[in-house]
Parts: sequence; C-alpha cells; structure tokens
Amino acid sequence: MVLFSLVATHADIDLETVAQLSNGSSGLASAALTGSPVVSGAVVLATCNRYEIYGETANGADVEAARSALVSQISELSGLNEQLVSKSFSTHAGPDVTRHLFAVSAGLDSAVVGEREIAGQVRRALITAQQEGTASSGLVRLFQAASKTAKDVGAQTALGSRGLSIVSVALDLATDLSDNDDWSTKKVVVFGTGAYAGATMSLLRERGCTDVSVYSSSGRAEGFVATRGGTALDADSLPAAVAAADVMIGCSGSDTRVEAADLRKVRAGSGKPLIAIDLALTHDFDPAVGELDGVELLTLESVRLAAPQEQAESLSQASAIVSDAATAFESEREARSVDSAIVALRRHTMNVLDSEMEKVRARHGCTAAAEEVEFALRRMVKQLLHIPTVRARELAAKGQQEDYVAALEALYGIEVEQPQAAPAAAECPVDHQQLRSESA
Repeated sequence: MVLFSLVATHADIDLETVAQLSNGSSGLASAALTGSPVVSGAVVLATCNRYEIYGETANGADVEAARSALVSQISELSGLNEQLVSKSFSTHAGPDVTRHLFAVSAGLDSAVVGEREIAGQVRRALITAQQEGTASSGLVRLFQAASKTAKDVGAQTALGSRGLSIVSVALDLATDLSDNDDWSTKKVVVFGTGAYAGATMSLLRERGCTDVSVYSSSGRAEGFVATRGGTALDADSLPAAVAAADVMIGCSGSDTRVEAADLRKVRAGSGKPLIAIDLALTHDFDPAVGELDGVELLTLESVRLAAPQEQAESLSQASAIVSDAATAFESEREARSVDSAIVALRRHTMNVLDSEMEKVRARHGCTAAAEEVEFALRRMVKQLLHIPTVRARELAAKGQQEDYVAALEALYGIEVEQPQAAPAAAECPVDHQQLRSESA
C-alpha cells in the first residue's frame, strides 16, 4: 500500500484560496472512497492555514489517478474550476508524506512556528475519519505516529514551553496596538463557540480579562459560557455589546458576518477605539471594517507576518526529532510491507510439507517412524525459511520489497496478495461533526 497527500497551505497560496478550496471539506473523504476505486483510505485536515488530504492506494501507479479523482471532487464541492484546484495542491507520496505530516503536527510548518493548536487538529482529523469509516489502517498508524511525534517535540524542546498559538500571537498584537495594555479593563466580544473561541476564552482569562461576551449565530452561546464563563449574547443584545467593546474577536467563520456599514452605525458616537481580530478563515468581519475611523483590523495574515521567529537551537532540535521519527516510521512500514510475502512463502512451504507427510502416513501409518520423519522435516523447513525471512526484512529496509515479491513469483509461482486496509475503529467518542458545527 502507498500513502500520498494533496497539500495546499499558507506557504504556497493565499488564505482566501485555502478557504475557498476547503468549502465542502467535511464530505470529501467519503466522496473519495465512493467515487474512486483506487482510493482505499482518506483523512482530511482542514485548518485556518491549510487544506490537506491524506490517502492510501494499492500501489504507486494509482497515485495519479487518485489525485485526479480528488481534484475533481474538490472542484465539485468547492465550486472552483479543476485547473485552479489542481494548481493549488502539491502532491506528496511515500516517505515525503510522513515527513510532512510529522512536521505539520509538531507545528514546524505553521504560520506561528511551534503552535500548539495544530496537534489537536491532527488528532481530530483522524477521529473524524475513523467515525466516518474512511481511515485505512495505514493512515491510522501514520496519524497516530504524527501525534506521538508532536508530543515528543513539545516535551523535549523549548517549542512546547513557549505555548504559542495563533490566538496568543493575535492577542499580543492587539496589546501592542492598544493605548492600554491592561486586559482587565477591556470589554471583549467573541464571535463563535468552536475550538478557537475556547482557546480565546482561556487566553483572555490568563491575561486578566473578565468582561467577555459571546455571540453565536447558531444559538450555542448559553451552553458555551456555562462552562467557560462570560455573558451570552443574542441578536438583540449584540449591538449594544459591540458598541461598548474595546476588542471584538471573530472565531466562527459562519455565514453571518459583521459588515462595515453596520459596525459604523452601531459604533456611532462611541468615541473610543476598537480592535477587531478576525481569526476566521472565511472572515467574520467585512475587510472594509479596517477602513473605519478608530478601528484596527487584525487578520490571520497579520498574525502570520507578526509571528515571532523561534530560536535556531529549538528548531534544530525539533527538526531532528521529526526527522528521526519519520525515518523510524518508514522503516517499520517497509518491514511490515513484506509480511504478506513472508506469510505466503511459509504457507506454500508448509503445504508442500503437509502433502508429503500425507504420503508418509499413507505408507507407514501413524507410527513412531512417521513421527520422527515429520519432526525432522519440520526442523529442516524452519531452517530453510530462516534466511529468506531475514532477507525479506533487509530488502524491505532498503525499499526493495517488490524485488522480493517478484522473486517468490518467479521461483515458486507464489502470488502475494496485499491485505486490504480495513477502517480502524474510533478511539474516542468525540463527535467532530458537532465540533465543526459548533464553530458557528
């Protein structure tokens, strides 16, 4: 089985295009399995900075066909033409898939290097795929290993102690822009009740901010503030809260956004500055908000440009951990890939032995002599299989497992059947579809 991925990130295309590509992302994995016979597994990782699809096929020759099918499905779901979709994604295959995902999960490929949020997003992507039945066993092992690598980077390097995130950098920027850096005096309105909103509430508390109101267009604010604190807003109380706010933070990405004209009307006569932080990939705030008098608009692009550079030593340590983990994973994967061939050779050999023993028993019966012959033959077969088994592991470690399979077919006529990658059971009862909907 061969792993591959389609990758579109902030490093290669603008965030608007990332947002447009990811429209309909929740249905892509299932569509990939039902729409293309060459795709045996799929996991979708969609965040504010990236849209990545991880898949598995029977062999390397199928990767291009799988890519074409996915591009067509993404085009249909997002409404973008296939040429633009195809151009937006780079394709990884084999060991490159492992190295990239491990680096992503560890936060090394993020706009905020070392961010802690991406590791959780990688875990939730796997949980969703498991619940939907689209995660092949190979992809499950890949994502589990990526999560373990992220934990190792966090525990063994300074990246983990920094605790950086997109939200924390955005709040740092807001502090720099504000005349008063004391968050305990600020009135904040948060839009959304999803993962980013939860992280925002936590960081606001850490900074001493207690006057926080929360609005959700889906009506989930009451339940959200019940466990996190703050005041729930509805459509009637929202305008007054925005009028009095020092900071408003968009984390929902819902279809309802704050328009510049509406904000101007609500804030008329307020007289105090407003900092608007838009962390939603599809924008909670009209970009024209930043042109209003007294309003400073911060976006994901602002955060990316302002993200601090990590120390070279920390990055070097983290990169080494990721590289070693990726190498170890690939070695284990290659060794596992010859398991079917080893089993096939042993089965073939034992079938020959059993056939010969039937002839011995037919002539001599179940006598002591027959038992001695069987004992001797089984010892001989075990010794004969030892070197071919060792060589199989050695060739797999060098990436030459296909040579071994070809040799078995040429010498013994053994056809090695690759096992079908069955979806793994979910490890956690988290309803990720609900998590996604709660971002509204």
